[in-house]
Amino acid sequence: MSIIIDLNSDVGESFGAWTLGDDARVLDYVTSANIACGFHAGDPQVMLQTVRLAHDRDVAVGAHPGYPDLVGFGRRAMACSPQEVYAFCLYQIGALAAICQAEGVRLGHVKAHGALYNQSAKDVTIARALVQATRDAAPGLILLGLPGSRHETAARELGVPFAAEAFADRAYERDGSLVARSRAGSVLHDPQEVADRVVRMVREQTIETAEGASLHLHADSICVHGDNPAALAIVERVRQALDGAGVRVGPLRDVLSL
Repeated sequence: MSIIIDLNSDVGESFGAWTLGDDARVLDYVTSANIACGFHAGDPQVMLQTVRLAHDRDVAVGAHPGYPDLVGFGRRAMACSPQEVYAFCLYQIGALAAICQAEGVRLGHVKAHGALYNQSAKDVTIARALVQATRDAAPGLILLGLPGSRHETAARELGVPFAAEAFADRAYERDGSLVARSRAGSVLHDPQEVADRVVRMVREQTIETAEGASLHLHADSICVHGDNPAALAIVERVRQALDGAGVRVGPLRDVLSL
């Protein structure tokens, strides 16, 4: 039986006069795009442009909501109530949904960004707020999140389709969480090293942790961060390695048979 995996990237993170990443070229290699919605990065014009870029390449579009933290790129933890998280996420997902509707594009999934992703993976009340916003913003949206985390728990509780995500270019702890970006070696930059570990993730469902242990890890989708300076080289090499290993790369709905 052939293996199918989604390949996603966080894109649309430029705003105003600031440009981050080479979205047009990264989108040539992925099957899903997580588009920033204006809180941690992005702006309305960038959101519209990125939806068009993804659509032109037949790349599935997802919303990438984060905390209202442009200065910290959404990577600083915030003490928000579940009600605030729900409102933040509903607002952002809804904005991208409107752009998608105007462009004749289906919004397919939601993936939280940065500190919101990390906090909701561990705090079920925050996870439920994220999932409720995903459920209420548009019909049939998939939540993309960390396997075995509160993301998955809340999605199952609230009847939202869940897709498990692994990270190509991030180091892992023994418990399956990501190594904090403040630690050396938390982000990987060598394209061949990353490609080799992705093939192992997909074919063997294992990954080596930062301590050198072997961790079982099921993934429906693999993420390459668009803001990684080596993002383009990494995603190109990862796609080549998956193709060479006989792994089919396709969008989340194909992976989940939805």
